[in-house]
Amino acid sequence: MKLRAIVVGALTLSMGLAACGSGAAPSSTKGATLSYGPISIWYSNNAQEITWGEQEVAAWNTLHPTQKVTGQQIPASQSSEEVISAAITAGSEPCLIYNTAPAAVPDFQQAGGLVPLNDFPGAVSYIQTRTGSLASMYKSPDGQYYQMPWKSNPVVIFYNKTEFAKAGISTTNPPLSTYSEFLATAQKLVSSGAAKYAIYPSPSSEFYESWYDFYPLYAAESGGKLLVENGKATFDSPAGQAVAAFWAQLYKENLAGTATVTGDTFADGTAAMAIVGPWAIADYQGKEGSPAVDYGVAPLPTSKGNTSYTIPTFSDAKNIGMYASCKNRGTAWDFLKFTTSASADGKLLTLTGQMPMRQGLQKAYASYFTANPDYTDFAVESAHVIECPNVPNSIQVWQDFRDDWSKSVIFGTSSPNAALASAASAINKLVSSSSSLP
Repeated sequence: MKLRAIVVGALTLSMGLAACGSGAAPSSTKGATLSYGPISIWYSNNAQEITWGEQEVAAWNTLHPTQKVTGQQIPASQSSEEVISAAITAGSEPCLIYNTAPAAVPDFQQAGGLVPLNDFPGAVSYIQTRTGSLASMYKSPDGQYYQMPWKSNPVVIFYNKTEFAKAGISTTNPPLSTYSEFLATAQKLVSSGAAKYAIYPSPSSEFYESWYDFYPLYAAESGGKLLVENGKATFDSPAGQAVAAFWAQLYKENLAGTATVTGDTFADGTAAMAIVGPWAIADYQGKEGSPAVDYGVAPLPTSKGNTSYTIPTFSDAKNIGMYASCKNRGTAWDFLKFTTSASADGKLLTLTGQMPMRQGLQKAYASYFTANPDYTDFAVESAHVIECPNVPNSIQVWQDFRDDWSKSVIFGTSSPNAALASAASAINKLVSSSSSLP
């Protein structure tokens, strides 16, 4: 997916980070050194977030002429995480990065690259009041917040109404709520010739791809379990096995593609369904050079059936990190609060369609959702997301899972149940190898 590539990045973290490379860089362990003055920030390189970032910087600088903020897009690279990793090593990272992946936080933290936000006066109360009960997912094992929960993109099922109509399937209430219904619908889409594939999540081996096939459905099927909880993998279970069997059947019957492709298979009509978040709406409405798709949205299926947007799903979040090389941390903290205020969150929602991680989202921005009803289901779903577990060796945890998933579920070279057991064993060892991050 084009926009997901922007939001997620390649995330290919070969992060052999032991410590910041610059001895002159301020220490992350000193916490909140309340100095004030100019700071720099990075924000995402998608057009809507650039507009938002530029507006927030300009507004701040007008109000705070002695504490100027310089903003720029995160430098181009294979992934934003590679750029951040290199900057941490060199001690050249900006004060704030509005493109910090929760899955990367444990590695950035272990590298000494992140400032614990708890040290700022009122920070814990601020984070938890804004974010609500979801805030706990973003707390590190040492009890500190090394990331400000910022925005989520809860993923659901998008379906192509034109292709569903060609297959003789309802476009207003398609049978997708149970695995059996979903599979029957998928079979009808392909056998009728309406679409070459029913759905086409990326089959590539990058660890983050499991966030767009296994993990959302596992969240729904398990009632909101994280991949790892209390130091143990959770997915070698009836819920995990049901999700694996569902996807394995889709691949076995050639209802999902196994070839790595470029581009957006949903936008180009190759696949009749996709698992994506609200960021895709603008794309599928024909903006940014993409063809328009007459799409509908459905909640995630489960084995027993689901028609609700209150079922757990994956957040696809990006957060804000304060980085250790920042000297004027007082300004950085004040600017972070400025850009996560009710007003700033409203602008973010309006400009990007992404969901600020704020309690009472629908009530706070009722006029927006009245004017933009396509986003309402995502606002409902945003209160029911799960996140990547904040555990040691996080990236390797996901890579081990993806390796076993790929060979068993996607390519059918081993038993899915055996693969889940193998992945769980490897992940338990990874997580237990370091009981807490330094």
